[in-house]
Amino acid sequence: MTRNLARARVLRRSFYERSPEIVARALLGKILVHDRRGERIAGRIVETEAYLGLADAASHAFTGLPPYNAVLFGPAGYTDVFLIYGVHYCLNVSCLPDGEPGGVLFRAVDPLEGIAAMARLRGLKENASAKSLTGGPGRLSEAFGITRAKHHGIDVTRPDSILRILDDGRLPKNVEVTARIGIRKAADQPLRFVVADNAAKLRVR
Repeated sequence: MTRNLARARVLRRSFYERSPEIVARALLGKILVHDRRGERIAGRIVETEAYLGLADAASHAFTGLPPYNAVLFGPAGYTDVFLIYGVHYCLNVSCLPDGEPGGVLFRAVDPLEGIAAMARLRGLKENASAKSLTGGPGRLSEAFGITRAKHHGIDVTRPDSILRILDDGRLPKNVEVTARIGIRKAADQPLRFVVADNAAKLRVR
């Protein structure tokens, strides 16, 4: 375990019980951890996007409450894992108090621990760049071994959770705010948050 993780604390539920745009920005610099089959995979969160629920046409909660997106309507601090293009899993965390839908998408992390495992899961060499490993929501989930079947609906606020988010006190110096990318509906809203000059950064399209 790195020194950063050993001294870090798990974010409490109250952290997530705020509006998605506040949570999305506040998550920058925090550490996403997955304890997977005896090995630890971890990365510092450097890119997120906020989704606002019923008022946001790009949100999975926009159409109401079918079973597949029920997590977004439930208590804050639970994982919502969904499949895009029939190929890539994406990781979200629910925000706002119980009954109010909202979430944050994890778009990129800078790898900290388990880089060999990330490369293996991505089918890449161990010296692959951070951008190749975890630069994008699909790459991130694949590098962390995250799937809907195993990781949907996990409470990330539990210290013993296999998926959790830690705070080691580090704050990003510069944050860029842009329109969301990779979507068509409500794409112009400034709800994408990026740590400037991070290794996993994607080009703004």
